Amino acid sequence: MLTKLSLLALFGIAMAHFEGVVVVYLRKALGMLDSESNKESIEKFPDRYLKIEMTREAATIVMLVVIAYLTGGSWIEKGVFFLWTFAFWDLFYYLSLYILIKWPPKFTTIDVLFLIPKPWIAPVWFPIGVSSLTIIVIAILAMLGII
Repeated sequence: MLTKLSLLALFGIAMAHFEGVVVVYLRKALGMLDSESNKESIEKFPDRYLKIEMTREAATIVMLVVIAYLTGGSWIEKGVFFLWTFAFWDLFYYLSLYILIKWPPKFTTIDVLFLIPKPWIAPVWFPIGVSSLTIIVIAILAMLGII
């Protein structure tokens, strides 16, 4: 179990950095400032690119579901592996953006978390907190042999 969780965490971290780089390039291509809020930028996004961005988000979820399905034994284990990998991806996505462009500048910065099915908007501390808590809970459950 520890080996799978470690490899899934590594997968989530690598995927987070990959997506962070894509977002940096996307922001640059659209002329967004590094410090600009994603909430502000979404209003400038041409509809065509918003739809393309939604497909990227959908592809991300598909990749996370597939890796959990392939590595998990039971449906509960598959669900745990999805949440674990998702949490690492989400947490390290923000870390990657911060390392690359110093974004978000603070935890209270408002972000567009997802576009599907419509924009989910919240301060950055919220997904960071949920992802951190998910990792902690799953790690504890794994150490106790519950999962």
